[in-house]
Amino acid sequence: RSHSVCLPLPSSLCTRMLRQVLHKGLRTCFSRLGYFIASHPVFFASAPVLISILLGASFSRYRIEENVEYLLAPKHSLAKIERNLVDSLFPVNRSKHRLYSDLQTPGRYGRVIITSSRKGNMLDQFHTDLILKLHFSVNKIQVPMLGINYTFAHMCVLNDDKTCIVDDVVHILEELQASRSLNKTGFTIMYPITHLKNDREVYIGHQLGGVTLHSKDRVKSAEAIQLTYYLQTINFLNDMVAEKWESIFYETVELFQASNGAVKLYPFTSSSLSEDFQKTSRVSEQYLITSLILVVFLAILCCSMRDCVRSKPWLGILGLVTMSLATLTSAGIINLTGGKYNSTFLGIPFIVLGHGLYGTFEMLSSWRKTREDQHVKERMATVYADSMLPFSFTTAMYLVTFGIGASPFTNIEAARIFCRNSCIAVFFNYLYVLSFYGSNLVFTGYMENNYQHSLFCRKVPKPEVLQGKPLWYRLLLTAKYNEETADSVETSTYESHLLICFLKRYYCDWITNTYVKPFVVLFYLVYISFALMGYLQVNEGSDLSNIVATETRTIAYTTAQQKYFSNYSPVIGFYIYESIEYWNISVQEDVLEYTKGFVRISWFESYLNYLRKLNMTTGLPKKNFTEMLRNSFLKTPQFSHFSEDIIFAKKYNNEVEVVASRMFLVAKTMETKREELYDLLETLRKLSLTSKVKFIIFNPSFVYMDRYASSIGAPLQNSCISGLFLLFFSAFLVADSLINVWLTVTVASVEFGVIGFMTLWKIELDCISVLCLIYGINYTIDNCAPLISTFVLGKDFTRTKWVKNTLELHGVAILQSYLCYTVGLIPLAAVPSNLTRTLFRCLFLIAFVTFFHCFAILPVILTFLPPSKKKKKEKKNPEHREEIECVEMVDSTRVVDQITTV
Repeated sequence: RSHSVCLPLPSSLCTRMLRQVLHKGLRTCFSRLGYFIASHPVFFASAPVLISILLGASFSRYRIEENVEYLLAPKHSLAKIERNLVDSLFPVNRSKHRLYSDLQTPGRYGRVIITSSRKGNMLDQFHTDLILKLHFSVNKIQVPMLGINYTFAHMCVLNDDKTCIVDDVVHILEELQASRSLNKTGFTIMYPITHLKNDREVYIGHQLGGVTLHSKDRVKSAEAIQLTYYLQTINFLNDMVAEKWESIFYETVELFQASNGAVKLYPFTSSSLSEDFQKTSRVSEQYLITSLILVVFLAILCCSMRDCVRSKPWLGILGLVTMSLATLTSAGIINLTGGKYNSTFLGIPFIVLGHGLYGTFEMLSSWRKTREDQHVKERMATVYADSMLPFSFTTAMYLVTFGIGASPFTNIEAARIFCRNSCIAVFFNYLYVLSFYGSNLVFTGYMENNYQHSLFCRKVPKPEVLQGKPLWYRLLLTAKYNEETADSVETSTYESHLLICFLKRYYCDWITNTYVKPFVVLFYLVYISFALMGYLQVNEGSDLSNIVATETRTIAYTTAQQKYFSNYSPVIGFYIYESIEYWNISVQEDVLEYTKGFVRISWFESYLNYLRKLNMTTGLPKKNFTEMLRNSFLKTPQFSHFSEDIIFAKKYNNEVEVVASRMFLVAKTMETKREELYDLLETLRKLSLTSKVKFIIFNPSFVYMDRYASSIGAPLQNSCISGLFLLFFSAFLVADSLINVWLTVTVASVEFGVIGFMTLWKIELDCISVLCLIYGINYTIDNCAPLISTFVLGKDFTRTKWVKNTLELHGVAILQSYLCYTVGLIPLAAVPSNLTRTLFRCLFLIAFVTFFHCFAILPVILTFLPPSKKKKKEKKNPEHREEIECVEMVDSTRVVDQITTV
């Protein structure tokens, strides 16, 4: 006899065997878990409820995050470092001496834009008197605190002569009023730089809006005037008084508006943005309740069928209860760990809803495929073996993608907090679906075995007993008994479900029709074309008005600001933080060259011209020159107002030196002010790295704009990378690696389309939209994974046949979850908030595009792309062929029941 030789197995075969062993082991574990839960349903139904009550009770004392900069500004940015450097060189109070539109730190303030109701001239006598009357009313505001009535005079930023600093436009209006009272003519206002009575040069470009000029820079009329009232916040009590003053400021402006209809007032304070950001939560409450009611109603319909025994209406309600308990539990944990609430959390319930609907409807679909002659425990073991493995994988995808978004790699704090809390909510949603929803499925299973009515829980009589009952009574108690159903067709009792009938009898044959496929492919090409067109126009949205409620003071003020004051950009501080050779003419020319093209609104231009003249006439050495310069600034009236913009220091040998200086610049802008300002920031940053003079530029808005594009895209990029890594890693766990290839391609197609159509729908790439895109990765895998895995693992039939089988097995669950999810989103479209508008449009696009791929693109493309299928050989004997076909269908069904992968 020949000797046997042991040959090593091919690597592909070993990998396949390893996958099968792992897959079978995981299915066995979930099967035992399902059997264990079915053996103790009372415990697994009551424990989640008790935990949710205990943890959710703390949510009644939740705290709100009021610091918008902390949430929405990039956490690590150069602008924050520059702000610290500026604050260390120049005290904050000094930046208010000319009130150049919040040069360093906004602090506490009240601001109002005044326009005419009939587009009149705000500089005429009537409007001038009204504005000064409003100014007088604001100065009279009193804030009672600790027995003292604080007025604006107690809290204002003080000048060198200990008087309140007010806007220069107020002085101009007072001089204009005085000239008219004395019947004097010839009072001229220049724009954007004018002179006061004392010959002081002031910039009014941010205080006078909608200006019409006579010739060159002489003002003819102005459509709007802006007044700002800055408050001191040097201690906690001061800040409390200032906060109360801001609220009374609103009331004062509103009362003045009510009694003077000739003008329109647009008030704004330092706390307006935070209040309006949180207002989205309040205005969304009734819409969220409406959404919940609609989802409950549709979930009941989706779980119901004509057969009153096999219908599961209570499971529709209990599925939403499961998600609500998970959300309540996660909210309690967040509150106990010191987390603070903000309006971005409105998206978390919809993430939990999308994740939970998929899990619950897949479990219900698996239940309908089990045999009714089995015990409930065995049926539950089969359900968990079939549905929990893909549900666990998609949950892992949620945790990985949102977990990466919650990591320190995310530079936007709001995105990081949102991702962290989403992980907690999804994790508890997964546990509660396994325990709470599974145990309730056990209870309904026992009711089904006992032939109890699915809604009223009473015993359903047999058909012969119902014959003498009224028609409505028979309709309510319609059910099929086992003896009425052929043993060879065990699942026929569930085919009376409307969605099952629709897919099996109509849609599956239609979508796989040869004449329909070319139109679907053509439609997909059109989809890709429009998506590409939108993708090439993606904009980063750093405008903070996009995250507040629409009917708010922030939106009204921002609209008026953009309309009347967009001629010039916000004032930019130009800070030189080294001791340069100011007496050197070449250095003076270099500095002036850096600021070329800007409107110089402070001491700088006059200062350098003065230096040139002084240097040419005196020719003094550095020491005497600097000392003389310091004395000139202190003694010369023309420059006495500018001395605060130069920092002098004495060295050890009593030599006086200029250690730092600053000037203020304004750029001419158009309507796209934010984009131009961002380009200006990048240009000046690059110039500061290559210039001979060490300088920095700063404006408070730079804190939100700096590195915003890279910061906002980082969570999506990192989540995509982590998702691809998990797909690659899980290729060794699933039964076929081709499943993950198709999933990757499908996710890429969906995300590409959502980004493109999102742009065409006028949604910018901001914090909210990026978080939705991260969720879109998981939502796509949730819905597409069962279809792809079942199709790839199918054998012996044609591609078309397996596409039909796949839609019949998983299409109902996908369609049910899509309908409930979409109905839940619809009320969001009516919420008067830009944040929820973005949330609705992004989530709706994700759901719609994913649905389009599940029911149109994938069923068509899979019919002519890999994997290939082996066709069944035809038999000559018709009767024998029919018998073989029946046996193979049972075998294939068993394969589908026992092998469910992602």
